[in-house]
Amino acid sequence: MTKREFIHALRAKLAGLPPKEAWERLDFYTEAIEDRIEEGCSEEEAVAELGSVDEIAAQILADIPLSALVKEKVKPRRRLRAWEIVLLAVGSPIWASLLIAAFAVLISLYAVLWSVIVAIWAVDVSLGACFLGGIAAGVLFFVVGNSVSGLLMIGVGLVSAGLSIFLFFGCLEATKGTLWLTGKIVLGIKRCFVRKEKEDE
Repeated sequence: MTKREFIHALRAKLAGLPPKEAWERLDFYTEAIEDRIEEGCSEEEAVAELGSVDEIAAQILADIPLSALVKEKVKPRRRLRAWEIVLLAVGSPIWASLLIAAFAVLISLYAVLWSVIVAIWAVDVSLGACFLGGIAAGVLFFVVGNSVSGLLMIGVGLVSAGLSIFLFFGCLEATKGTLWLTGKIVLGIKRCFVRKEKEDE
């Protein structure tokens, strides 16, 4: 792929982004290709070193703040007419309350998800504390001469340690999964804004 083909393909992929952001990225990749050519690479090699257009476009979309996409999307293309303003004002009790309710439901679902993860981490920490307490109590029982209770407490402590270790890896994966899901949701929202922008053009 030549530099011109690459930049043309990338421009098409970035069509829904705010123009300033898109041009900055296009300038960056144009300069990157030219720098590699100056270092002795052929044009095709320089383009190939950058990676695929789809991967680059996805990375650019991930890097652009959601607020920039929203700001670009909600910016009016023309001045609103008087009747449009009146309709927005009259309908605002309905559409504003529905919008707030939908936003509140989404935020609460997300908060519940994180609450469950925090609760699981709390259980894991409690099991770790049970391990320490069980070992300490077992040693204490041995010191006072109650070896049966001491063995029982040490056993409880060791079981708690095993459960804590087992749960730790589950908590870690759940946290990573939730962070991954958060990234995917944000990227999906960004893609919706970019796709809508392309359809409007």
